[in-house]
Amino acid sequence: MRKPVVNLRILPSLPHWLVPSAIARIYIIYLWRHHRWPNLFNPRRFSELVQLRKLNDRDPIMPIMADKVAAKKHVGRILGKKWIIPTYWSGTDLPDRPSWPYPFILKASHGCNQNIICRDQADWEKARRRSAKWLRTPYGLWLDEWAYRDIPRSYIVEPYLGTASKVPIDYKIYVFGGKAAFIQVHLNRYSNHRWILFDRQWKQLSMMGDSDLPPAPKNLDEILDSAEKIAADFDFARIDFYEIAGQPKFGEVTFYPGSGLDPFDPAELDSTIGALWLAALGSRPERQYPVGQWKPKTV
Repeated sequence: MRKPVVNLRILPSLPHWLVPSAIARIYIIYLWRHHRWPNLFNPRRFSELVQLRKLNDRDPIMPIMADKVAAKKHVGRILGKKWIIPTYWSGTDLPDRPSWPYPFILKASHGCNQNIICRDQADWEKARRRSAKWLRTPYGLWLDEWAYRDIPRSYIVEPYLGTASKVPIDYKIYVFGGKAAFIQVHLNRYSNHRWILFDRQWKQLSMMGDSDLPPAPKNLDEILDSAEKIAADFDFARIDFYEIAGQPKFGEVTFYPGSGLDPFDPAELDSTIGALWLAALGSRPERQYPVGQWKPKTV
């Protein structure tokens, strides 16, 4: 198994003068979203551990896995090509007219939440204008999500997997120490977007009282097993999948879900999920963050 790499110095590859501003940003943005300061000296919540990863974790494999183009190749070798959504095209210069069939989805290969569904030429014209800004700057800088910073900036085009009225359901698997623990299900991403958390037995853990629960995917066990294979070398990673016409498909790998800024409902889940991450860190001493002894680097 590949030995994980962690550099316990804070932001070692950034200019010296940026170190305090990164820490300040994390504290202030976390306070804004969660209405409390993060405890980075003795973190117990999942959301706090995400912030600590931003400051400490410099595993060189993370940018490769976060790159949508490179991740497809890597996961294809692990799971097989049947798990991989075809790539119509990738590159940096969008053509005036696409040579691939509609409908399709245009994505930034180097970031998250940058995608546009195109059903006709009018959609494509809008997508070309809107997506131009995606390549101008590295993704994730303002949230200090290091893994995205040096990914080559480009586009990727894939077939659209949804229908005219419904986008596909996202199944996002939380894997700690190589063990899949939770499935975060995202529904109606472009209208009335909401997510629900389930455990491995498809027991609902969040948004209690929701009367419109999705059924478990037909291939849940296979999806969980595949997520564990992809995330085997990490203390935590979220592995995303779809299930299209009864066939599971790999989506992407995420190391900073919601940048650690999305609140859980109920709030206790933040600590429950954090405990699993802490346990995974404890079982892999070579990868531990300095939990309980973290100190900002002085300038």
